[in-house]
Amino acid sequence: MRFVIVGGGHAGGQGAASLRQAGYQGEIVILGEEPHLPYQRPPLSKQYLAGEWGLEKVYLRPVKFYESKNIEVRAARAEEIDAQRQRIACSDGETLAYDKLLLATGARARRLDIAGGDLPGVHYLRTIADVDAIKEALQAGRRIAIVGGGYIGLEVAAVAAQLGLSATVLEMEQRILQRVASTPISAFYHALHTSKGVDIRTGAKVESFVGGTRLTGVRCADGTVVSADLAVVGVGIEPNVELAQAAGLPTEDGVLVDERACTADANIYAAGDCTNHPNALLGRRLRLESVPNAMEQSRVAAANMADNAASYESMPWFWSDQYDLKLQMVGYPSDSHQRIVRGDPASHRFASFYFEGDTLMAADAINSAREFMAARQLVGRRIDAPERIGDPATDLKTLL
Repeated sequence: MRFVIVGGGHAGGQGAASLRQAGYQGEIVILGEEPHLPYQRPPLSKQYLAGEWGLEKVYLRPVKFYESKNIEVRAARAEEIDAQRQRIACSDGETLAYDKLLLATGARARRLDIAGGDLPGVHYLRTIADVDAIKEALQAGRRIAIVGGGYIGLEVAAVAAQLGLSATVLEMEQRILQRVASTPISAFYHALHTSKGVDIRTGAKVESFVGGTRLTGVRCADGTVVSADLAVVGVGIEPNVELAQAAGLPTEDGVLVDERACTADANIYAAGDCTNHPNALLGRRLRLESVPNAMEQSRVAAANMADNAASYESMPWFWSDQYDLKLQMVGYPSDSHQRIVRGDPASHRFASFYFEGDTLMAADAINSAREFMAARQLVGRRIDAPERIGDPATDLKTLL
C-alpha cells in the first residue's frame, strides 16, 4: 500500500503524521515543490521575517521524525493525476502509483496585474524563498510600501516598523481588516500601528509600481506616489485547484470535499486552504484560510484514509501576532452584531463577544488567552447569556 500526499504545508505534514497515528503502516510519500521539509506559514510574516526564528523552528517536525516514521519527503511537483489508473506524473520524471491520495496543495499569493509589477523590489509573501528575498531588503532607514491591510500586510508592517523602516500601508477598502474584523477592532489596530510610526492610508487603490531598473514608488489611483525602496503585496490568496481540475474533480472556490474530507473520487482526499467543505455549525459550505482548519481537516482525512471513520465539524478560528499583541478570533464578527467587551482596550488586554439577539455568534480576544479558550467553546455551542458574559465577575467556564 502506498499513500501519497501532494503538498508540504501544514495540511500535508500533519496528514502524514496523522496517518501513522491512525495505524496506517504502509508507504507514505510527501510531494512538495520546495526543497524543504513540511513547514508552517504563519511564522513567515512574523518570527522568521523578523529574524527571530531559523528554519528549524519553522519546520513542522525535524528530519528525524520523518526518518523514524518511514515517511519519504520528496522535492518534486505533482504535474498530473491519472485518477483511473491511480498514478501521478511528477516533475522529476517518475510516475508514482498510489492507493489513496491526499491533496494538500494549499494556495498561492494573489498577484496584481498592473504596470511595474515585475520590477525588482516588488515582493509577495507566501514561501520561505519569498521571505528570504524580503529579509535581504529589510534594512533600517529604508522605505517599505505594503499593499493590503489584512493580516499579512499588518504583520509585515509591524516587523518593518520594529526593524527601523519607514512603513506605509495602502488599503483600498475604507478600513484595515475590513474583511475579517469588526470596525472597533480595525480602529484599535489602526491606532496601534499609527502609534508605532506606520502610515496607514485607506481608500488607496494601487494603480502601478513606479521605477526604472528597480522599484522607486507606488502610484495610487488618485495620482499620489508613495516613495518606496521595496513593496510587499498582501491582497489575499488563490486556492491551488488546477491539479484537481485536470483530474476531473469538482471545484468551486476550492476542491469540493465532504465532511470526511473526501472528494468525488473515493480514493482522493483533500485538506487545507485548497478545499471547500461543508460546515454543519455554520450551515453552509466555505473555504477557510487558516492553520487550525488545515490541521484538523488533515487529521480527519488521514483517519478516513486509514479506514477510521471521522467527520470534520469545527467553528472557524484564526490568530495574528502584531508587535507584542496576539489577536485570536472565532466565528465571523459583524458590525450588525451587538458587541460586549470584557476588559479595557486601553490596557491592550480585552475580549469582545458578538451577539445576534441573545445568541453568541463570534468573539475576538487581544492578549486574553483565557477568555478566548472559553469563547471557542461558547461560540460553538451558541450560548445565550449576554448579561452574564458582560459581567466581569462571571467566570466564563461556568457557562460551559
